[in-house]
Amino acid sequence: MAITKGRTPGVEKTLGTFAALAAADLYATAKSPRGPARAAKPLLMPALAAHARRTARPGRPPAALLAGLACATAGDTALLWDRHHRALLAGMAAFLGTQVSYTTGMTAQLGAVRELRARPKRAAVAFAAWGAVNAVLAPTLERRLRLPVAGYSLALAAMGAAALGVGGKVAAGALSFIASDALIGLQAAGHEFPSQEVLIMAGYLLGQYLITTGWLERTPSRTPR
Repeated sequence: MAITKGRTPGVEKTLGTFAALAAADLYATAKSPRGPARAAKPLLMPALAAHARRTARPGRPPAALLAGLACATAGDTALLWDRHHRALLAGMAAFLGTQVSYTTGMTAQLGAVRELRARPKRAAVAFAAWGAVNAVLAPTLERRLRLPVAGYSLALAAMGAAALGVGGKVAAGALSFIASDALIGLQAAGHEFPSQEVLIMAGYLLGQYLITTGWLERTPSRTPR
């Protein structure tokens, strides 16, 4: 496992940009969950992608991670203006790409399969949780959302299982991402509570940050100057 020994100024700048955008977006979410106040939202994942490109060895950026972040950018944009079923379905389609990209990268590059073979209970727990949540949530969802939610959440569970195989920051990030999406599922089913939108975004941002930085710690990195 190659871990960056130090950070270049450019790396610090990209992380600082992400932190500033995240703080601005969380503040905007608390004031107005949808609309132009959330202008920073589509810039969040590109900032993490820029950090990944800066950190990775030249010519060897983690393609699956970058693809997942690109799909997440599309999903963030789709959910920017409203949360009606068309926006939700468009967002789920985009984030499905994120889950597939992350799962592919974790299994092909980060050794998730090897670890899960040694500890298969981790995968079993992830898929058992998927079944339990869908059994509870499905009856409260609109019929037209049940199948898409079940399919997307299955992909999310697969990503979570792969992340548990990787461990460390990647696993913690996946769990935070899953918790955020679970709150969206509750919201879609009509179960809402104060500060839910802020918690959704906070969990998502923390999850993406941990997945990205944990992934980069396990891939070849730039030699600091």
